[in-house]
Parts: sequence; structure tokens; C-alpha cells
Amino acid sequence: MTLLSSPVLEMANLDVIPDREAEFEVAFVQAVRLIASIPGCQGHVLRRCVENPLRYLMLIGWERLEDHTKGFRNSPEYLEWSVLLHPYYDPFPVVEHYEVVCGENGAPV
Repeated sequence: MTLLSSPVLEMANLDVIPDREAEFEVAFVQAVRLIASIPGCQGHVLRRCVENPLRYLMLIGWERLEDHTKGFRNSPEYLEWSVLLHPYYDPFPVVEHYEVVCGENGAPV
């Protein structure tokens, strides 16, 4: 299974405080180890925006929405995640979840 074929895809645009991008990237590498340990997490990717280098796109695949909203957010790992990453955001990101409507071959799922 690939990240894009996960039943639920978490998406967030992360706007980072100027001149803190390198620190954020180091912290993110530490933080993803936490989320990867949560049952239901199916992978992640962080991409940096070409047009706006202060913006990052974070995608995390989940088996179920509740694996993120209840399993991760109610865990001790989430508290560590918050300490590592939340100081870098301005503004605080909006997190959204998406489900598959159409697969890679164009067929309805």
C-alpha cells in the first residue's frame, strides 16, 4: 500500500516562522518517528513549497480517521509531537482528512 492509497489521508499546510526552516526540518524528522509508532499510521511525506519556501505540505496516511483523531491525538506521543513542532508554526495549521473517491487508474473506489 502506498501513502496515496491509504483510506484516509491527512493533509496540512505548515507555515513556518521565517529563518526557522532548518530547525523545523530537524524537529520534523524526530517527530515523525513518534507518529509512525501509532497503530493505523501508514506513512508520511513532508514537502517544501517551491514558490513559498516557508510553507510545507504534510501528508500522513491512516487506516481510519479515528487512528489519528483519537489514537494519536490522545496519546503521549502527541504531547511530544506538540513540543517538537508547534513552536514553528505561524499561523497554526488547519488539518484536514480526505478519503478516496477515484483511484490511480481513474476507476471509482
